[in-house]
Amino acid sequence: MAKEESSDMALLQVSDINVYYGNIHAIKDVSFYVDKGEIVTLIGANGAGKSTILKTVSGLLRCQSGEIAFLDTDIKTLASHLIVKRGLAHVPEGRRIFLRMSVQQNLEMGNYSQPNDSLHERMADVFSRFPRLRERRNQIAGTLSGGEQQMLAIGRALMSSPTLLMLDEPSMGLAPLLVEQIFDIIKELNDAGVTILLVEQNARMALSIAHRGYVLETGRVVTAAASAELLADPSVNRAYLGG
Repeated sequence: MAKEESSDMALLQVSDINVYYGNIHAIKDVSFYVDKGEIVTLIGANGAGKSTILKTVSGLLRCQSGEIAFLDTDIKTLASHLIVKRGLAHVPEGRRIFLRMSVQQNLEMGNYSQPNDSLHERMADVFSRFPRLRERRNQIAGTLSGGEQQMLAIGRALMSSPTLLMLDEPSMGLAPLLVEQIFDIIKELNDAGVTILLVEQNARMALSIAHRGYVLETGRVVTAAASAELLADPSVNRAYLGG
């Protein structure tokens, strides 16, 4: 399977980025793209660099070389809050919601980059997608179940009206039934027009909903292909799918 590295129609284009933690070369010449309307997934073992890539794209980390273009604009040196304003939202690993604030207050925090006059419209949209959050809008976020907290983390990101939504391990720590529910939500968001870049340890589930995937090993992209090809590849099956 040939590596896919660029697209003339890319919403997000990452080209040859290198990221270091001190003297550790964590990300090595990684290139990938996400076209508008796609779900693209990054898969690989723990420590392969998946979360580091998302943090670098969203401005939480800096790459030492390479290019990151979003909507044909270089965002490599932009502050993270300015990247959010441009339409790129990041749901981090571990959810990172505000545990001592209510559900509604968490959602309001997600609205900071948007005009206040459309706050209620966006919140109504989130509540329509996540009825459980509407039921618990006044509940303290730290008292929610794991699945509810993940819904809140996604809902908070949606409050910024993202063009591209990046999700880091959305199924982590959830019961199988809730995992299926979260993946249904991701698919519904994509069907509604949200482009998604997904990092997920459950590689089979990720590939089942994604259009394309990239396999990472020790900070490098080693394989890139359509999801159906990756699911059928014997080496990918052995390494990541339990085949």
